[in-house]
Amino acid sequence: MTDLSTVVAGISMKNPLILASGTCGYGREMAELYDLSLLGGISIKGTTLKPFSGNKPPRIAETASGMLNSVGLQNPGIDAVLEKELPFLNKFDTAVILNIAGHKLAEYGLIAQAAEAAKGIAAIEVNISCPNVETGGMAFGVDCNTANEVIALVRRNTKLPVIAKLTPNVRDIGEIAKACEAAGADAISLINTLLAMVVDVETRKPILANRSGGLSGPAIKPIALQMVWQTARAVNLPIIGIGGITCATDAIEFILAGASAFQVGTANFYNPCVAPQIIDDLENWCNAHGVKHVGELVGAMK
Repeated sequence: MTDLSTVVAGISMKNPLILASGTCGYGREMAELYDLSLLGGISIKGTTLKPFSGNKPPRIAETASGMLNSVGLQNPGIDAVLEKELPFLNKFDTAVILNIAGHKLAEYGLIAQAAEAAKGIAAIEVNISCPNVETGGMAFGVDCNTANEVIALVRRNTKLPVIAKLTPNVRDIGEIAKACEAAGADAISLINTLLAMVVDVETRKPILANRSGGLSGPAIKPIALQMVWQTARAVNLPIIGIGGITCATDAIEFILAGASAFQVGTANFYNPCVAPQIIDDLENWCNAHGVKHVGELVGAMK
């Protein structure tokens, strides 16, 4: 039998599958359908310093081979997450990854401090796709300097593994990854959603109240694969691949491109039990192809 276990930036996981942030809440709904201990990890809903209501509806729209979302990081704030959600997640044998976000640079450091004092968090995944209100709304992750600043601040405030989650809406994602590596990131996860829009031709208005949103799902998989491959060649850090994974074959593509682990996101919405299915199918594929350890496949694309 193939050994699916992996260690990414010091995070020990029984398999390389992680539920992507924002697509599984805090795991409570998924836990009604299957044992969360089957998972390698779960990246919980993006958490800010204070409670945040998010954007006005409508904020979800279906599109060809994917969906757009403009939820806007609705969450109860770090204190409530640590007090009410973390104890529930710690009942399961899976790596709990805290995804954090901020609208100001200092907020990232304060959230990291709070996480450092908590028990049961395996790593911090830093969402640098958020708009920096102090610089007119430009996302932290589209500039090497600001990306470096955010990751360096989080790094100074925690001993936990730090994962930089990158936006694809940049000129050169390899350069952004290098800036995060220089700042002390332990791993890179990518990609976050692509900026996109859908329009109602009858009203002649964008369907989303926020006009634009983030595109995810199978439509972005080829882009995500290319960026994972590019990033794996740019840095000496483990990569967590994200973008349109719906089955084991998709996951294997990301691993061959250089990812040591992968996240499943949008597929959870239309098939809530997709994660354990992918784990089983991944193991079966590896067994059928004589792969003794899943790590043999990382970056093995010819």
